[in-house]
Amino acid sequence: MVSRLVFSLVVVAASVNPATTITGTMKLPAGATLLHSEMLLPASAHDLEIDGRGVTLTLAPDFKGRAALVIPGGKNIHVFGLTIDGGRANIYHPAQGLPPDTAFAGFTRDNGILAIKVDGLRIDSVKLIHIAGHAILVNGSSNVHITGVHVADSGSRNARNRNNTTGGILLEEGTRDFEVANCDLVNILGNGIWTHAYDYSPRNANGRITGNHITGIGRDAIQVGHATHVLVEKNVGARVGYPVAAVDAESEAWPCALDTSGDVDFTQYRSNSFEEVNGKCIDLDGFHDGEVRDNACINHEGRADYPDGQMGIVMNNTYPKMQTKNILVWGNRLDGMLYSGMLVIGSGHRISHNHFSQVNLARCNEKSQYNCLLIGNEPDFMRSGIYLRNGASRPTVTKDNTIEDNQMDGFGIGVKCVVFGPGVLPSANRVGRNTCEDDQPVNAFRSMTLPMAFTSFLTGGSSNFSKTSSSPSHHVE
Repeated sequence: MVSRLVFSLVVVAASVNPATTITGTMKLPAGATLLHSEMLLPASAHDLEIDGRGVTLTLAPDFKGRAALVIPGGKNIHVFGLTIDGGRANIYHPAQGLPPDTAFAGFTRDNGILAIKVDGLRIDSVKLIHIAGHAILVNGSSNVHITGVHVADSGSRNARNRNNTTGGILLEEGTRDFEVANCDLVNILGNGIWTHAYDYSPRNANGRITGNHITGIGRDAIQVGHATHVLVEKNVGARVGYPVAAVDAESEAWPCALDTSGDVDFTQYRSNSFEEVNGKCIDLDGFHDGEVRDNACINHEGRADYPDGQMGIVMNNTYPKMQTKNILVWGNRLDGMLYSGMLVIGSGHRISHNHFSQVNLARCNEKSQYNCLLIGNEPDFMRSGIYLRNGASRPTVTKDNTIEDNQMDGFGIGVKCVVFGPGVLPSANRVGRNTCEDDQPVNAFRSMTLPMAFTSFLTGGSSNFSKTSSSPSHHVE
């Protein structure tokens, strides 16, 4: 029998008297409950435990609501043991793209759990499957702990049948003092775990994304968007940018294992490991004054298996209020990147003890099905071990960088080891003791027609806007 008692009490109490206070323990009736509308807690709920052990909430085909469970405020809310089945195959969920300059919390429907302006939120040992929207969406909250959550087979598509970022765990619009740890995400059409905020909103702050397992992601496994003081550590993943048909190429949202957007500083990407990345390993668009250390992206297959493959590590400066500077890139291992190992822009970086193997799988600029001329007067842009350039989305001066003690190999890398683009002065950067080897020589440069997939390579994967050795002290506070 489908149980409705607890949900009816909560919804009626909230609608009749918004000041109603719920506290203590709410033990949900065991068994399956079919939801036709959202389960809504009063905004004044506090010190409340929602015990969902043995309970499955399933969204009915006629479900109308923001999420199965909506927490529109309150303090010290703990949800555990619950299973939510979003009924993705059965409910009506219109194809939609990204929100028009508004928070996802006010735009995306059919989420699993939605929390807005909650101080003290714990979600643990919760299972979310077949969610059309975001599995967990946290907006403008603080002291958030999401641990031991399982998310599978979730996310929806836009009008072009591509992913629209949904399916995973999103913290947005100034969420601070947060943790997403030891979660398992499998077969997510959009982003896995990510933060997001608009320019007019506070940045997300003081977060930890650690120990998560992420497999089968159509967009980014992890994205730190418009945030400060975030640690991304010891996450493991595989098959990023799959299924290929879900990649949002029209929006130029190339998949990444570790992505960045907006303004991100005092942040560390450390000891994360991914395999089979059909995209970039690490995108540093907006990243500055932080560390990228001891990460790995290993591709085992041939170049045809990575149709959306890109460079390994890419610095960029799309957000107009930041400057790319002071990044430590140390001890990272990349194996099997389609194009160059790394793009460097800006100043004050130290890039050392990295190991880039099988760089330039596409064999640029040889004659093949891969067309490699992205920038007409920079033929080495896509075929170098490390390429320095005076800017990406915006011009900048690339100087005062140290690039030493890196090992690189791949097609033509012996003669295209560390390459300076037009206007970058070798004398303004310290480069030495890098070891580079060819696997085959580079033939003479040929002009080629550029396919659509690379025309906006520098825009990165933003949604809106190991050879390891002892490392130097480089504090991120």
